[in-house]
Amino acid sequence: MAVSTQLSEFLQARRARLTPADAGVVPLPGPRRVAGLRREELAHVAGVSVSYYTRLEQGQSVNASPGVLDALATALRLDEHERAHLHLLASGRPRPREEPPAEHVDTLTRDLMRSVGDAPALVLGRRTDVLAWNPLAHALLAGHVDPTAPDRPADRPNLARMLFLDPHTRELYADRERKARAVVGHLRRVAGRHPEDALLASLIGELSMRSDEFTALWSDHRVRPCEADAYLLRHPLVGELTVTQQNLAMTRSPGQSLSVMTTKAGSSSADTIELLRTLVDTEPPR
Repeated sequence: MAVSTQLSEFLQARRARLTPADAGVVPLPGPRRVAGLRREELAHVAGVSVSYYTRLEQGQSVNASPGVLDALATALRLDEHERAHLHLLASGRPRPREEPPAEHVDTLTRDLMRSVGDAPALVLGRRTDVLAWNPLAHALLAGHVDPTAPDRPADRPNLARMLFLDPHTRELYADRERKARAVVGHLRRVAGRHPEDALLASLIGELSMRSDEFTALWSDHRVRPCEADAYLLRHPLVGELTVTQQNLAMTRSPGQSLSVMTTKAGSSSADTIELLRTLVDTEPPR
């Protein structure tokens, strides 16, 4: 998707989310054909001309000043992540779509992942590809998948694809809708940063074609990095447990993160993870 198209759709989606009451303006007279603020109302709140805002939303104007973008972000009541996304889209230039080389995990990152062996841990690429995982993460999230699959770029599991299309993963997350929103928010953020990424475009296209739920969430244009959150899981072997998933950015490998899942000390979830670890340790190698 072109950067100008992303900017246009982002502004429209965020404008539709607000009412005149939200923005503190008196509604303009006449029937409202679409949800949310009218362009005229938003332009008034942001202090820009209606014609200029219309051109910006239609992708006909580029190089908006930081001051104008900040005014629009405030009028649209964007949070810090959405505000940064708006600046990124408004400053981006269309680039040829390219298929990037396969991501790989360096030795230091693998060593770091192994050092947290008491907890499920995996290395994720920017498109949510699983680049590596320890045995406990494999058993917790995808025991039905070949554990060696991350070593082969063509076969790597993709968490977004699994969340929307894989029945096992859909059943694993008790609050799957919240997890789905978080993953889509991450992909939307990455798409703004890497509009030229052909593999990312292919993933988004596939999910849009095969999942109505993904299409609805994608059209909402929410932007959110996946940093830390707690999820209730219903594991087919050990039952329910709550894990906190934290994603730690690998600064030496931009776009990659180490995802670690922890449980509260002394909790039943900690006991459940220990049970799963016992099963992993006693399972014969494949």
